[in-house]
Amino acid sequence: MAEITQQAIDYSQLIPNNVDLSNDRTLQRALERWQPAFLNWWNETGPADSANLQVYLRTAISVDRDGWANFGYVRMPEYRWGIFLTPRDENRKVNFGDHQGQPAWQEVPGEYRSALRRIIVTQGDTEPASVEQQKLLGATCPSLYDLRNLFQVNVEEGRHLWAMVYLLHRYFGRDGREEAEALLERRSGDPNNPRILTAFNEKTSHWLAFYMFTFFTDRDGKFQLAALAESGFDPLARTTKFMLTEEAHHMFVGESGVARTLERTCQVMRQHDLTDPAEVRAQGVIDLETMQRFVNFHYSVTLDLFGSEVSSNAATYYTGGLKGRYEETKLGDDHSLGSSSYTVQEMAQGQIVNRSLPALTALNARLRDDYTREIQAGLDRWNRIPEKYGIPFRITLPHVGFHRKIGEFADQFVSPDGRVLSKGEWERQSPRWLPSEEDHQFVGSLMGRVIEPGKFANWIAPPARGINNLPIEFEYVRFD
Repeated sequence: MAEITQQAIDYSQLIPNNVDLSNDRTLQRALERWQPAFLNWWNETGPADSANLQVYLRTAISVDRDGWANFGYVRMPEYRWGIFLTPRDENRKVNFGDHQGQPAWQEVPGEYRSALRRIIVTQGDTEPASVEQQKLLGATCPSLYDLRNLFQVNVEEGRHLWAMVYLLHRYFGRDGREEAEALLERRSGDPNNPRILTAFNEKTSHWLAFYMFTFFTDRDGKFQLAALAESGFDPLARTTKFMLTEEAHHMFVGESGVARTLERTCQVMRQHDLTDPAEVRAQGVIDLETMQRFVNFHYSVTLDLFGSEVSSNAATYYTGGLKGRYEETKLGDDHSLGSSSYTVQEMAQGQIVNRSLPALTALNARLRDDYTREIQAGLDRWNRIPEKYGIPFRITLPHVGFHRKIGEFADQFVSPDGRVLSKGEWERQSPRWLPSEEDHQFVGSLMGRVIEPGKFANWIAPPARGINNLPIEFEYVRFD
């Protein structure tokens, strides 16, 4: 691929797009340099030992209803990572902030160039990071169905990287090209050149962590993309709106994966009349207490991705029309927030208190609270499973101050139920609340590879239905 020339590329085939790529010579030249580097990155850090597999994947070839989810077998290095924006609304306006009512921008406003580049780079950096985190999971897949879902998430995160790189190349000139190259140079967990956000430098060493990541952290991605989809910079809004159509599957993988793990554990507990975690583990399934610890960890780490509760940057992005609130246009206020307030929890004299703050500087807290409401709805669905089996255990979300590294509760010692602790109390009790190395080792010990069609590892239940209305026992991945 490194020797591909401009004349050899049929852009409508190699890079499906609706941005008139075949007639944009400047963008062509930029992508001709970037694409070989992307493929080198994919081959180096993408899913291990997958190059020769045929995977039943969906590929976006247009934004039409019948075009964005075409299913068929693909070898992943030959996947067609496309560039798509939702159709342009010629009458679209900036819907919030100081420029409210003005026509949406089709080019980058000079005064917001640096801020928009920072927003796009930060979002773009998360996409390859998650692929890197999940590199080795294929070796321990619990089924072909799950292996295919992992690979689908991987290729779509790759396409989301393309989406952000398109914006950098098309609208930011040399600076954008340099930033696009840097997106392929950073590595998740690299001590010398890590990914920008802490959560994307954590290890995803087994499938329970993968499911938790796609449920919690990909849902943060949904809310961040939804806020960017409100942007007055129209190409960014249209790009992220299309990305959201694919993000839904990633969250489905996480929510259903945890639900199936819960289902199998509850089946075994009821079948053998077990309550003791050690006895549950002895049956080769993941005990409920361990799952709660993983919920505590992934939720708290993901909350840090929303940034500090009080943020001048968030206020600047909002007043500038760069990044809105979740479902901004459905909200019934003046969309300027000049006199509005929002209640935020914070520490004051060793106590957790509620404080009313200017809504404009509390935008991160509001987006985080919108996220938490949706997360809680997912937990409510999970909790119907032990309830169905007559098991009294319920998974809960820890307090917003628990295990935080960023924001008002950074480095405070707060229990899952919201009690402020001393450092000594935290050190004594936190091993009960967060996954230990022994927990990771136990979960890892269950991760044997299952690749016979229709078969599933002992620790997880089969799904209710297959992909694209196919049977569960369909051969979702073919090994040559």
